[in-house]
Amino acid sequence: MPPTPTPAAAPTPAPGRTGTRALTRARWGVAAVLLSALLVLGGAAATGPGAGPAAADDGGRGGAWVGTWATVPTATPPTATPVLHDETVRQVVHTSVGGDRLRLRLTNEFGDAPLRIGEVRVARRAGDAGTDIVPATDRAVTFSGQTAVTVPAGAPLVSDPVKFDLPPRADLVVSVYLPEETPVTTLHAFSYQENEVAQGNATRAASVEATETMTQWHLLSGISVRTRGHGAGAVVALGDSITDGAETRVNANNRWPDLLAERLRHTGVLNLGVAGNRLLHDPNPPEGGDAENYAAFFGESALRRFDRDVLAQPGAEHVIVLLGVNDLGHPGTTAPESETVSAEQIIGAHRQIIARAHAAGLRVYGGTILPFKGDTLGFHSAENEAKRQRVNDWIRGSGEYDAVIDFDRVMRDPADPLRLRPAYDSGDHLHPNDAGMAAMAEAVPASLFRPDRGR
Repeated sequence: MPPTPTPAAAPTPAPGRTGTRALTRARWGVAAVLLSALLVLGGAAATGPGAGPAAADDGGRGGAWVGTWATVPTATPPTATPVLHDETVRQVVHTSVGGDRLRLRLTNEFGDAPLRIGEVRVARRAGDAGTDIVPATDRAVTFSGQTAVTVPAGAPLVSDPVKFDLPPRADLVVSVYLPEETPVTTLHAFSYQENEVAQGNATRAASVEATETMTQWHLLSGISVRTRGHGAGAVVALGDSITDGAETRVNANNRWPDLLAERLRHTGVLNLGVAGNRLLHDPNPPEGGDAENYAAFFGESALRRFDRDVLAQPGAEHVIVLLGVNDLGHPGTTAPESETVSAEQIIGAHRQIIARAHAAGLRVYGGTILPFKGDTLGFHSAENEAKRQRVNDWIRGSGEYDAVIDFDRVMRDPADPLRLRPAYDSGDHLHPNDAGMAAMAEAVPASLFRPDRGR
């Protein structure tokens, strides 16, 4: 019998929703589709006090554009598709590198219908909690000079450059107004950040009266900034829930990529981890099982999403890969036994990522799979342990990665190396706690990201 799911692995169904009204409706989008370049625009140009139109700046020419924040968009299951109507979503994101212009990337990539957006605004967050904004920093976000926009089905949408003074590691609040009934079929299910929904168009409000609190990111997948200082582009962390931040404190930004960003002041650090993600397989829950209610949140396989989530990131120069535990653990729990993979198949997937990264001129670093003996999800077995050891031996010894980050060595219990170190264990014996995340961040050598380091 499959264990009760938690993210790494398997997220809890209908995650992170509290408030006066459940934003769910059994209305399902479609499976993933290819990105489209078509932008269908509408609405009026930004005007009026505080509009801060992007058209007034220099168009973002000069300097370099680098990703400062990103997340993995996924589809939603039929039973957990939020529906918004005449509501504003206010979402907090914790950035990495700073700059003097920014761009937002909205997403309708798993939608089967155009997405109508009435207004989008961005501002610095006031304080360290909630979604209140600093009014003096509030800016309109435009798309070809327009404030209202229709995002085509299956497509992302990148905004005009917005003049914005963004210091490193600042919190931004992005407010998106949805005037029409909108099934949110593209989101990131586990933000570990409390975001809010307010009635009507509250995009310009300094504070809102929330009707809902959620720990998801809706319709937003990236923010890039124009930088003028020295730096090493962006580092992409490609992973599963251990990278996504499972079992870390909500609102604390203690994911290991966040903590790495604190050490790399002039480098973007982008978290492209998603709970439950596998290298080789898309979500495929057994028919009639509980996993049908949440498996879509696991995202497309890393091999499928690599171009979108890594190569398309502005300024990406480095990739850290930490994947494989779900390829071992999902078959027989949240995926059919027929998707059981060998160590050699996992190694083959790593080789594909290395080849594709190198073909694009990126340096790529292999992270060893963390120990998980005794995990509460039913992943561990003697067979899976043997596969983990084989994959880790290959990562360490093959020389195919540009460097190795030995997370296994740092995180294992010296008294029982097949288990997580107790001080770093969240309690499920699979996911690190906040202290474990800090240890993982410290395990990444900052010297890997020197601007003058060649491949």
